[in-house]
Amino acid sequence: MPRRLLLVLLTLAAAAAALAASAAGSPSRRSAAHLSLVAYSTPAAAFAKIIPAFQATAAGKGVTFDQSYGPAETQVRAILSGLSADVVDFALEPNVTDLLRAGLVSPTWNQNRYHGFVTRSVVVFVVRDGNPKHIRTWDDLVKPDVQVVTPNPFTSGGARWNVMAAYGAMLREHKTPQQAVAYLRDLFRNHVVSQDTSARNALQTFLAGKGDVLLTYENEAILAKQQGQPVFYLAPKATIQIENPVAVLSTSRNKAAAQAFLDYLYTPAAQTIFAQTGYRPVVPSVYRRFAAQYPIPKQLFKIGYVGGWPKVTKQFFDPKTGVMARIEQELGVSTDG
Repeated sequence: MPRRLLLVLLTLAAAAAALAASAAGSPSRRSAAHLSLVAYSTPAAAFAKIIPAFQATAAGKGVTFDQSYGPAETQVRAILSGLSADVVDFALEPNVTDLLRAGLVSPTWNQNRYHGFVTRSVVVFVVRDGNPKHIRTWDDLVKPDVQVVTPNPFTSGGARWNVMAAYGAMLREHKTPQQAVAYLRDLFRNHVVSQDTSARNALQTFLAGKGDVLLTYENEAILAKQQGQPVFYLAPKATIQIENPVAVLSTSRNKAAAQAFLDYLYTPAAQTIFAQTGYRPVVPSVYRRFAAQYPIPKQLFKIGYVGGWPKVTKQFFDPKTGVMARIEQELGVSTDG
């Protein structure tokens, strides 16, 4: 082969190799990240808008998702049993704590200015259109002929918020802890007519016609209204502030993309979408824009008011010795989750 032709061929080969390397390294040709989002039952409507908004940003370009929604306790157990997850959004802090104990979440997961919480809500009463039973207070729930729908506290994080809202409301009425527990026993034994596995399923049961009042997240009530359902909801004077945690799993194979998505959830754009789909934003500047839509109940309290999650999880939700386990066992309801 003539030397000049050989040089030309070598030059072309080198150029082709350089071009291939450049194409492989460019953002448009890199293999895109894929994230698994595992969440409790209610935020699907919010993420249906947030995920495309994230994908339209530079950080989210090319990132794809699969999503799983279900009862919070069930979702946690699934992850502990091997369900793949990159980002989790759960009903309450102990859901993430369970993953932390298993080494699946970093101990620093909640060390941001929002303490790891991405949205807030409150426990509300959803009643029939026109509120025919005139339900306004927690005491109204235990009046004769009032039927209550709430999820099962051994599968649903929302149900645990409901229980602690009812218990704390009794303390706000200056009842003793023993009297507050007696209220829970009366409520569940004589008035609760359905205990679905999740807040979303409980909403569907109520919309199907069962019960006079549904205990649920404010965001679920707002969703029902937005979907044109004939319901009316109100926040009782004394209720609990719900705080929903989000975290990246330490086992994620796409941690950079997962962290970018988590960071996006705190942007004004994402927080605005949360607010528009029923959640109370955690970012103050966004909350101020929606303050009229989300007034603060007069006797709002946090989980710390009733002892904090480490205490009440054992006291109320231990599946063998907890207050709710004893009540459910009296009713013949499973506490196995």
